[in-house]
Amino acid sequence: MGRVLVVDDEQGLRDVLEVLISTRGHAVRATRSVDEAAKALKSDSFDLVITDLRLEPGGDGIEVVRLARACSPPPEVIVMTAFGTRENAQRAISEGASFYLEKGPHLATDIEVLVGQAINKRRLQEDNDQLRRALVNRYRPEGFVGKSPAMQDVLELVQRVAPLKATVLITGESGTGKERIAKSIHYLSSGKDGPFVPINCGAIPENLIESELFGHLRGAFTGADQAKRGLFEAAQGGTIFLDEIGELPLALQPKLLRVLQERRVKALGATAETEIDVRVIAATNRYLEAEVKAGRFREDLYFRLNVVEVELPPLRDRRDDIPLLVSAFLDRFNKEYGRKVESIAPEAMERLQSFPYPGNVRQLENIIERGVALAAGNTLGLAQLPKEVVNFDSGPTRPAAVVHGDPFPEQGIDLERIVEDFEWGLIEQAMEKAAGVKTRAAELLGLTFRQFRYKLAKYEQRRGGATADGADKTRST
Repeated sequence: MGRVLVVDDEQGLRDVLEVLISTRGHAVRATRSVDEAAKALKSDSFDLVITDLRLEPGGDGIEVVRLARACSPPPEVIVMTAFGTRENAQRAISEGASFYLEKGPHLATDIEVLVGQAINKRRLQEDNDQLRRALVNRYRPEGFVGKSPAMQDVLELVQRVAPLKATVLITGESGTGKERIAKSIHYLSSGKDGPFVPINCGAIPENLIESELFGHLRGAFTGADQAKRGLFEAAQGGTIFLDEIGELPLALQPKLLRVLQERRVKALGATAETEIDVRVIAATNRYLEAEVKAGRFREDLYFRLNVVEVELPPLRDRRDDIPLLVSAFLDRFNKEYGRKVESIAPEAMERLQSFPYPGNVRQLENIIERGVALAAGNTLGLAQLPKEVVNFDSGPTRPAAVVHGDPFPEQGIDLERIVEDFEWGLIEQAMEKAAGVKTRAAELLGLTFRQFRYKLAKYEQRRGGATADGADKTRST
């Protein structure tokens, strides 16, 4: 139950309140002045303070309210008075009191009700604070699984950009964790106490998405029986996450651009705009540069969204992280399913590390969840892995390439290896053309430096540590 501090200069009322509240299971401490209340608040923590408005000699319950609100965390406050006026009530509430109560014949009943409400409110606030702290800790960069250079670069960028209010564009294949990175940016930002509002721009019908984003007034269109606040307004003081931004209808893109420029939204059917204080994070698995060239995405909106780009590498480019991810998923699903799958067979781990993961981390997560659910003992083996993982052939016995015009081999080909060899050849040519300057080679290939560095690191590792120009890895960029 709760801890309650009573402040009143009348001994009789203090005794009545102490008995009344303690019989409800709460711990009560009674004081008679502002000074005694100040000492109590300094030496102990309370969920609720009940104070008289007038305290003799020369005391004022508003001082108690201020002292209580200065505590961390502050308790709820109920102010009582025998001289009830509207001005007194407004003054108490404006200073931070939660409730204002007039003394009278119904005091005992009113106190019982208000004490219960105040304690419940405090418990709800504590639960919310605890949940918020858990979310902040969960989405800290150190809470992410992955020690590969590619992921460390991403997390370093997240830490740098999170305190800013800059708009962020998160790019990467499906399943790489774009929403998780968006939440990390939010919970590391100054707006972490505000809401995080996600919306999948590709999952809402085109005729409804404007209303979802910006809201509408009653009667704005057929079926608008009541007014609705848009998601931008719902995210006030926090972050809106526009997932799959590449799916946003072309006709709506100018309106989103205006919102980003003016920081104002206008609901459908409204004549006035509403100012917003919202951080915008967008994400896509499309190449928006190609969408711009194809006329499916506005160039000015792309530049407005892409103030800072966070590019997530696919899982096949960070295979060293797979054992760490497997271990983390085992721990989580053991707890969820009440299982004790403590290890993974070497041959199963070998299969997991060689699989290309078109669905990336999300696919690996699903594979481990399935394995934990099906495991008969404390070891996850091949029998618990999906057939596509167990039977996947990385291709050492398959032809590495097919000459144009040749018949397609019966045993198939290793497409991934063919693509990698082709990419490697282009990287070598670009590095030669750029005289070993990596930033210039990236430009020649139409890649960002981060994209180029990821690919270069992967191929260097495969080729035994030599760079594309044959020099040592430490050559100046």
